[in-house]
Amino acid sequence: MANKRLVIALGGNALGNTPEEQLELVHNTAAPIVDLIEEGFDVIVTHGNGPQVGMIKVATDNSATKVGGTPSIPFPECGAMSQGYIGYHLQQAMQREFARRGMDKACASIVTQTVVDAADPAFQDPTKPVGAFFTEEEAAKLMEETGNKYVEDSGRGWRWVVASPAPVRIVELPLINNLVDAGMCVISTGGGGIPVVEEDGGYKGVPAVIDKDRSAALLAGEAKADMLVILTAVDRVCINFNKPDQEELASMTVAEAEKYMEEGQFAKGSMLPKVEACLSFVKANPEGKALITSLERAKEALAGETGTVITA
Repeated sequence: MANKRLVIALGGNALGNTPEEQLELVHNTAAPIVDLIEEGFDVIVTHGNGPQVGMIKVATDNSATKVGGTPSIPFPECGAMSQGYIGYHLQQAMQREFARRGMDKACASIVTQTVVDAADPAFQDPTKPVGAFFTEEEAAKLMEETGNKYVEDSGRGWRWVVASPAPVRIVELPLINNLVDAGMCVISTGGGGIPVVEEDGGYKGVPAVIDKDRSAALLAGEAKADMLVILTAVDRVCINFNKPDQEELASMTVAEAEKYMEEGQFAKGSMLPKVEACLSFVKANPEGKALITSLERAKEALAGETGTVITA
């Protein structure tokens, strides 16, 4: 009988904001994941890359303005660079944890492309600020030179905004599946994947930010995972969060979750996209389950002791 397959989506709290902080945190991140592999699960790990890709883009943007500086690096390439160095850190941490436990396991990171639709309406209305801050005058000049859109961002200056299109397909899926079938732990689709459009029988990178939770749901469906596990900062999803009548939820059906969403129970920038991703996965894969819990208690949550399970 085949092992159960999990897609584990790591929240930002698992990686930190700087290379040094990340290198320290990934060792805490690796142990709970290896716990699950030790329990007999096949695991695909995906992760965010917001601070990391931002740091790379800002560094190259700022360097490009200096005499003798390096050229500014296009945004898709920044995404690929962030996948590479996050994967490198996670791989090292996982390999060290395997060795510590005497487990004969391997871990591989895949630079992953995610196809988006060039006709996605999101490209007509870019909303995600990225890269360095500029003055209004600098932004006006850049808009004229590049045709890109810049907006004022929270009183800190003007920034380039890019689209957030829906993920359509994971390009490297056959390779990911082959590696998992061969018994490897795979790190994939970092930051939602490098956004690409199909062109001339191949792929072309486009400047965009794909929601990492939506890509995790797509990956879980395409990889035929038994469960999508979204790891965040809380043990369980709550309704009436931070209010006297706050209530932890051990489980939700799609219908219950949609009712809570209509009531505005889940915050837009934090819990809502996670719940939406879980719904997307279980609606498309009614036999599957989704789980939201904290990294530290992932093993207990899979044993039914904590976490919020979402089913069709």
